[in-house]
Amino acid sequence: MRHIDAKRQTAAASWRSLATALGVTLALGSAAAHATPASRATPPALAKATAPAQPAAAAQPAAGRMVAQLTLAGPIGPASAEYFRDASRRAVTDGAIAIVVRLDTPGGLLESMRRIISSMLACKIPVLVYVAPGGARAASAGTYILYAAQIAAMAPATHLGAATPVSLIGSTPLPSPKAGKPGSTADTGDAETHKILNDSIAYIRSLAQLRGRNAVWAEKAVRGAATLTADEAAKRHVIDFVAANMADLLVQASGREVQVGDHTVRLQLAHATVRDYPPSLRSRFLAIITDPTVAYLLLLAGIVGLLLEATHPGVLFPGVAGGICLLVGMYALQLLPVSFAGLALMALGIAMLVAEPFTPTGGALGFGGAIAFVVGSVMLMDTNVPGYRVNVGLIAGIAIGAAGFVALMMRLVVRARRARPFTGDEALRAESVELLEPVAANGEAWASVHGERWRVRCATALPAGARARIVRRQGLLLWIAPP
Repeated sequence: MRHIDAKRQTAAASWRSLATALGVTLALGSAAAHATPASRATPPALAKATAPAQPAAAAQPAAGRMVAQLTLAGPIGPASAEYFRDASRRAVTDGAIAIVVRLDTPGGLLESMRRIISSMLACKIPVLVYVAPGGARAASAGTYILYAAQIAAMAPATHLGAATPVSLIGSTPLPSPKAGKPGSTADTGDAETHKILNDSIAYIRSLAQLRGRNAVWAEKAVRGAATLTADEAAKRHVIDFVAANMADLLVQASGREVQVGDHTVRLQLAHATVRDYPPSLRSRFLAIITDPTVAYLLLLAGIVGLLLEATHPGVLFPGVAGGICLLVGMYALQLLPVSFAGLALMALGIAMLVAEPFTPTGGALGFGGAIAFVVGSVMLMDTNVPGYRVNVGLIAGIAIGAAGFVALMMRLVVRARRARPFTGDEALRAESVELLEPVAANGEAWASVHGERWRVRCATALPAGARARIVRRQGLLLWIAPP
């Protein structure tokens, strides 16, 4: 009987366990049936709310994590903007969980900077800007880019700031901190200066407010060209932290929540794989030709090639190479802030230099053309941005070369005017003849002139072998006289 009771108790326990399991399964099924489609599609990592007033923080996947690394070094220009746009898109397509931009720039063009920031704000993954290595800087346009990043970090011995628009430097005095207020007497700038300055201040303040950074210092960086070191920037909440290297950057950034678009993402970057995204061939080519000095040289090479082809038709190579260089140089110039007055002066100078050999101006056109060309070259790039000026040494070398060319032409002209003639009657009058036979007074005889036999006439008698000078030519007869 005890054995049967034990079996009954075991069976009852089994039925109770089965009923409990079935109850749990039915409960889960009922909850799933009443859940909305959005809640069923949401991963568990996204379901955890960070705060009642904020959207849920999406934790990044733990396996196969890859961080894309982009490098912006040197002046910010059209090539930099295109490189960031294309590389960030490739990184998102490759499944990167974040983008790290290594930044080292003295500044750059305003339009290119805004294009980079627009790409950063539209990026679907977080963008971390890291001013590195030691000794690097995020000056001028670099400060705006640093403020636009979800995470801003700097390496030791780096600095940022001096974000005053360069179009204001050297023009109207910058307004004081009270400038821009209605009725302010401290406003010493003109309307255009205030428009540019206030627009730049509003832009960087909007970025600071978007990322929760120090907006007061941001305005000082624009209005007063203020600068900070890495440690000072971290203390003033201009950047998030100071990182010694890339690994330290990823570790310190992990666990932070950043805003990407309309949702919050919790960064999990520690020990992630870092993949470098170098510029494409197109971006590298664009970076080369948009260098102002290279664009300037391409323009000159194109003009010289076409001139050589015009003066030596049929050679072909100078014309083909010159046409290609001219078109590439003009394409580069239309991407750069070019002064059309400078370009017009350069064209006028070249035209005057070309016209000099064909006009009797005594060098006035040549030297005037050289001066116009040099002044136009200095005015060509309408900007004070570091790295976006034509090399002054190159301009000086071309100026010296142009002046030397004009001086050489003038010297050759003077020598040509002083040289004795080589053809025609003038050349014959400068020659002497050797009589091949005696000649009587007012008689005719044969004589040799440079191996040619000429019939000669002389007013006095001369023996054979005597030499005489040519007085004039009358048809095929030469009048001679004793030397």
